[in-house]
Amino acid sequence: LGDVYKRQLYGGTAVRYYPDGQTMLADMLPALQSAERSIFVESFIIGMGEMWGQIHEILRRKAAAGLDVRVIYDDAGCLSLLPHNYAELLRAEGIRAFSFNRCVPVLNLVMNNRDHRKIMVIDGKIGFTGGVNLADEYINHIQKHGRWKDAAVMLEGEAVRSLTAQFLQMWGILKEPEYEQFLTRPIPVPENAKGVAAPYGDCPLDGERVGEMVYIDLLNRARDYIHIMTPYLILDGELETALKFAAERGVDVHLILPGKPDKQFPYALAKSHYSALLDSGVKISEWTPGFTHAKLVVMDGVEAVVGTINLDYRSLYHHFENAVWMRGTDCIANMEADFQDTLTRCRRVE
Repeated sequence: LGDVYKRQLYGGTAVRYYPDGQTMLADMLPALQSAERSIFVESFIIGMGEMWGQIHEILRRKAAAGLDVRVIYDDAGCLSLLPHNYAELLRAEGIRAFSFNRCVPVLNLVMNNRDHRKIMVIDGKIGFTGGVNLADEYINHIQKHGRWKDAAVMLEGEAVRSLTAQFLQMWGILKEPEYEQFLTRPIPVPENAKGVAAPYGDCPLDGERVGEMVYIDLLNRARDYIHIMTPYLILDGELETALKFAAERGVDVHLILPGKPDKQFPYALAKSHYSALLDSGVKISEWTPGFTHAKLVVMDGVEAVVGTINLDYRSLYHHFENAVWMRGTDCIANMEADFQDTLTRCRRVE
């Protein structure tokens, strides 16, 4: 069932794009307030503060009112941010919760497999996903590495089923997934639905590099341009070749990366790719106000991807990830406009 939902195309879906965490949160809070049956939350990082405080208060009240409220967070992502028994504290409030892949102080390759997904599903009808974790730097309430740039989407309609399925698949680590009761309910078609959307997941354990193959597919089919924002650039040979080949055949391939790093080692590794990419005609710009955490691809103005999948080895090979591929949706023009606006505050790498 996971594979079916990973590849399913959905019409009857409206997609709204958010160029930062602040605007996403402004729509997320009333959507949470409107919940009548269930709220599912999955995040790599949850941090105590203004953003999570507002969300947590709504979750607590909805759970007390009898709604099915569930939270999954990654243990490594939250290791220094939450109490070690935070899942127990949430359960005491009526919120069903667990921390994914508990960290143990031994050398263990399984520790590489982190839950890097960001999924929120409300009543099976409204879904949020993208790069935004649930902590204050993601809404620029605090600034750790200059201004934080991100990207996210809200889905309404049929495509939300796939986000629900992905959440339940991860929840099924604890017990048998409850697909039937959540995936068979009818979902109203929004009036502004246009184009198709395909939320998909990537699992490090199934031998399929779905996230990387989607990126390579877009690069191979691009005719005019492919514009990409990514916080990290640690490429294998296949992805680097696809980027170079697209530029060499005349496609405008342009990458926006952070001007201020959050981690020095990945920042240095990214620069190790610059020379080969520039020699092939790939354009590279760095966002000077701070750190861009967005995972955004726009191809020829007709297709786009927004999600959690970085152009780096950990996202492409080790992590549980998710994203949304879309074609013909109205918000693709907004994504390209955001790319061009972001470019005005970048320095071009020569």
